[in-house]
Formats: sequence, structure tokens, C-alpha cells
Amino acid sequence: MAGGGRVRDEDIALVRERSSIVDVASEQVTLKSAGGGNLKGLCPFHDEKTPSFTIAQARNVYFCHGCGAGGDVINFVQKIDHLSFIEAVERLADRAGIVLRRVEGSSAPTRPTGQRQRLVDAHKAAAAFYAEQLLTPAARLAREFLAQRGFDREAAQRYGCGFAPPEWDLLVKHLRQLGYSTSEMETAGLARPSRSGSLIDRFRRRLLWPIRDVSGDVIGFGARKIFDDDDGPKYLNTPESPLYKKSHVLYGVDMAKRDIAKQGRAVIVEGYTDVMACHLAGVTSAVATCGTAFGNDHIAVLRRLLLDTDTYGGEIIFTFDGDAAGQKAALRAFADDQRFVGQTFIAVSPDNMDPCELRLAKGDLAVRDLVASREPLIAFALRSTLSRFDLDTVEGRVGALRATAPMVAKIKDKSLLSGYSQRLAGDLGLEVEEVRRAVQSAAGAPAAPQQRAQPIVSNPRLLVEREALKLAVQSPVLAGPVFDAVDQTFYSDPAHQAVRAAIAEVGGAVAGVSGAGWINTIRDACPDLAVQMLVMELAVDPVRVDGEPDSGYLNIVLARLQLAGLKQRIDEVKSKLQRINPVSDKEEYHRRFSDLLSLEQHARALKEQAAGGL
Repeated sequence: MAGGGRVRDEDIALVRERSSIVDVASEQVTLKSAGGGNLKGLCPFHDEKTPSFTIAQARNVYFCHGCGAGGDVINFVQKIDHLSFIEAVERLADRAGIVLRRVEGSSAPTRPTGQRQRLVDAHKAAAAFYAEQLLTPAARLAREFLAQRGFDREAAQRYGCGFAPPEWDLLVKHLRQLGYSTSEMETAGLARPSRSGSLIDRFRRRLLWPIRDVSGDVIGFGARKIFDDDDGPKYLNTPESPLYKKSHVLYGVDMAKRDIAKQGRAVIVEGYTDVMACHLAGVTSAVATCGTAFGNDHIAVLRRLLLDTDTYGGEIIFTFDGDAAGQKAALRAFADDQRFVGQTFIAVSPDNMDPCELRLAKGDLAVRDLVASREPLIAFALRSTLSRFDLDTVEGRVGALRATAPMVAKIKDKSLLSGYSQRLAGDLGLEVEEVRRAVQSAAGAPAAPQQRAQPIVSNPRLLVEREALKLAVQSPVLAGPVFDAVDQTFYSDPAHQAVRAAIAEVGGAVAGVSGAGWINTIRDACPDLAVQMLVMELAVDPVRVDGEPDSGYLNIVLARLQLAGLKQRIDEVKSKLQRINPVSDKEEYHRRFSDLLSLEQHARALKEQAAGGL
């Protein structure tokens, strides 16, 4: 959307209200219930093994206890897609079908749509253009290529297959008519300058597949050679761009993500046609890398979708040809295997056929059987490594043990170590104890795993302070004037004092209405990043009561909060009384004694009010 001034505040509030952080974050992260209406998953903003990313559904906000990222749905879209605030608002407005209005007479300068959105829109237009070109006479070979591999017109449309025409600049002309600049087309990787300096299409005379990100936006293309006189490489991909980072991209992930999460399984294949063949055959969790080896960034994407954590691991199934290149790729995958907690498998197709060829030759059931016949990657890796040695000689057996003992030592599930040690001993014709010693030696002295420190509040007073602040942040309508009557002098922790002061600065709990807008208002009034992070943490941390908190619970919390402060004041008065001479400073002594009686009377009343478990 092109800007024409500042967006109305009520429209931004409407976008925030109608956009579910759960729906938006679920496109990036698999979420599981964490109790109290909260959801948890692996944080999309940093690499972690234990889920720290928390969503409070009722308040439509998120917070990561691992890296401190937190905010509402607009902040999430800003951070995940590297957008400005207003770009994120526009994207969510489009998603929710909300038409944004601008403030009339606003002095804000006209702001063009952000670069990322322009590049996404250009790719969307290019994908539609290429799909139309697939129906032209010039694309006959491209259509035949698909048909010969078992893909009809409906399949081609479902996957957005297209054709880059033979003309030098047909797409460039089309995009120019739509208002895209030379700079935008080059940055997107859709066009490039020719030797003469004029702008020409990057892809010509090729069958194309649009490559989408997790959220479904087209961010690039994969282009296959189909003409014999094309002297280029078999496959060409979009170059690295602000949108397209090949080390992160998995073809088909937009279609497969829900089934990957639901089944707890991801199937890794090698090509675009293999993804299509798997999906059409019922293996709906298949994805492929795009012009690069499967690596750490791909693993990070899949771990979040699989919810691959310390306590739960899905299945990752690699499909490779059984030839030498396929075996090499499988062994490289085994090196990456340690990044997963889940079990990693390999499925080797009969007769070295890839899933597309297998479907064509033997049908859909054969593709499903291929995945069902998987074997643990460690077993395949051991077998492949042993095949390089002459096990009939002593030298061969010693060399094979040296090569395989470190592989067994790497097995994450230690309950499998003994079984694989015995299996290896049998394969090598060696004593089990000798193999076990070699495995232990390869493992070295096991280091104690580092555990990320969890913020555990053990001080009862801090626990009560935190609970009071949670009620004001999460339920300001409930907290209201009762909360506001207890000022920040009752809070002992400096960070808690800062949050309480921020709440007072924005008008107190009486000024708030539950939801992301109120939480953001408090956060923005905080003096530094650490306190802002604390606000987001308080926003997602469940209150310590079963069910919804009520006024009775609020009174108990605030009574206990004041009691802690009063106890400190009572101790201070008693200390001063002991230092005053009741004879020579009779007046001062009686004044302090009167203060003590008043404080103790107040404390007794609060104790009665505070009766009840926290």
C-alpha cells in the first residue's frame, strides 16, 4: 500500500485486535500448550533446544525467556520479516482484510511501501506472468517435461509452475508497466543488465518453480534447462537477495509446514519434482533444499516446525540415491545429525530412483513405502563407512574401528550406545569390550551439559511484588484503583519499582484495558531495555492461582505486598525506639511508639486480609 500520511491510531488498534499472534507465529513455530492458556515453542529469533518462546493468548503478546524478545503481533511481524512498524501494520491489515485510513491533513511525508513488500509484490507479479507463459505455444517442451514426469495441468497450477519466454526482456517490460523500477527488478534478482547495458530478464527458455517462504510469499524461482541448445547449468536459482537466502530456504515448506508439525516428521528430498511427487503421493511433509546442501540454517527452520526439543524429537527422513554421490550426501547429513534431538533416518530408493521416478514407475504407494522403509541414519552411515575397508585383514578391521567408533560415540540417545557397540563388534569380528573402549575413547571425557539459567524467584517478597505487577499488566480492569493505591515504596526490587513507576506514569491501572495495547503502553514508558523485557515477561507469566484471578485474589496479593513493606517499616521504628532514651527524649519516644502501634494495627488488618494461599 502506498502511504499518504500517518495511519489512524484506531486503525492500528483494530489491526492489533484482529491479528492473532498465535496464527501469525504458528507460521514460523510449532506451538504446544504450556498451561494457563499459554503456548510454548522454540524461539524463531535465536537457536535453542528447550522451548522458551511463550505466547499469552488472552493478551495477544509473546515473550522469549531465552533471548528476551517480546511484544505484540505487530512487533513479531516487524522482527521476523525485518519490516518497519507501518510495513508490519500494512501486512497484517492485508491479512485481516482491513482498509487502513490516513489522518487527513497529516504532515507526515508520503511514504512508499517498504522495500521488502515491493520485492514480494514484484515476485508475485512475476509468478503470475510465468504461469501464464506456461500455456503459450513456446512452452510446449516445458509442458511435456512435466507431463512425462506424471504432472498434469492441475498439478502444474497447484505448484505455480511457469515458463520463462525466449524473448530477452518480456518480464522486464511487464513489470515496468506495473510500476517497478530497474533497481527493484535487479535487487529482486528478476532481471540483470545485459552487456549493452539494457535490462534483461534473468531467466529465459526455462521451466520455473516459484520458491516460497514459510508464510507463503514468493521470494525466488528455481529454473530448469529444457532445451538442448541451452548451454547454461541444469538448474538456475534466484541469486541471494534481501528476500532469498538459499541457506534458509526449503522448497515446499509453505505447503508442508502444517503436516510436518502434525506428524512430527519431515522428509528431505533433492528436487522440486520430488517434492511435488511426494505431496501428490500422500507424503505431505516433504521439502527440498534449493541449489545448496542441507545445512545448519535449514535444520534451524525444521527444528522449530518439528518442536525438536530436549524432551521431544520428531523424525527427519533423508531420501538419497543409493549411488556414491547419494552415500556421500547421507554421510554429510550424519555430520549435521547432532543438531537434531529427534531421530534421523535415511530412505534409499530401490534401483536408485528418486521419488519422482519411483512414482512414475511404480505409483503413489511405492513412494509411501519408500518413506515407511526408512532405517536409522547411524546404521546406514556405519554400513557405508565399513564398506570402504577390507574386513578380512587385521589392518582393515583396525582402520574400520578407528573410522566408526567416533560415529557411535556421537549417538545422542545413550540407550542405543550398547546395542550399536555390539552390532559394530559383530560386523568387525572383534570383542565387544574392545569396541566399547574405542567408543569411550572417541567420546572423550563427557562434559556436563550446560543448562540455561531459568529466572526462578525464590524470595517470597519478590514473588508477591511480581504477582502484583502481573495483575496490573495482564488484568488492569481487575487491578484498578486497589492496585494504584499501593505505591512503589512498597516494592523492594529496583526493576519492580521501575515497572510500578511506569504504570503510574501512564495513568495507573485504572487507565488500562486488557490486551497488547496496554502492555505496549507500559513497556514504552519504561526507562531501559531490561525493564521493558521484564514487562513482556510479566505479560506472559501465568498468575499463581487456578482459574481466572478475581478481586479476592487481588486483595490477598496486595495485602501481602503491603505486609512485607510494613514489616520493614515496623523493624525500622523498633530499631529507632531502642536507640531513644524514653526519659530524656520523652516526646520523640511517644511519637515513635504511637507510629509503631499504628503500623502494627495496620499489619494485623492486612494479615487477616492476606489469609489464603499464594
